[in-house]
Amino acid sequence: MSSFVVRSVRADEWRAAKGLRLAALRDPVAHLAFLETYEQAVSRPDSFWQERVQGGAEGATGAQQIIAEGPDGEWVGGLVVLVEEPGTTDWAGFAVERRQGHIVGVFMMPEHRGCGLTDVLFDAALEWAWESAGVERMRLIVHQDNARAQRFYRRVGFVPSGVTVPLAAGADDSELEFVLEREPHP
Repeated sequence: MSSFVVRSVRADEWRAAKGLRLAALRDPVAHLAFLETYEQAVSRPDSFWQERVQGGAEGATGAQQIIAEGPDGEWVGGLVVLVEEPGTTDWAGFAVERRQGHIVGVFMMPEHRGCGLTDVLFDAALEWAWESAGVERMRLIVHQDNARAQRFYRRVGFVPSGVTVPLAAGADDSELEFVLEREPHP
């Protein structure tokens, strides 16, 4: 694993970011992990991907896209931390009560799962959120049926908050909020 680099994306890397996202949306559990389909993503114009990456590139303050890059330069995984401000509402319409980081878009190529690289991505995300963005807590939303992801999130310290997010009116599908509180500094 020492041959991998975990880092924030650069604004000009939108093509690689698009490729990683499209790979994620082709994963067999994509329907449980992402609110977007491959068909929706692949039809987006280049300007969408350029703006998306620029908003989460190194130096950005409202979001950070962090990737794992292999020795050959191939991106093998990534995630995004969105900063949510108090007094706003989140994507599901819930009020945001304090400054928090929201982890989204977590993906690791299947051949790199289980080697500890996702842990390193999460460490980098937490470091950025706590130190650079100054958030008070971290959260993520996970589908009720995505047991693999829930096990990982629990293992790295996230716990269910009790908040449930329905996916569609009248549907039985819902997602669960998991949170990690920032430990107080002495």
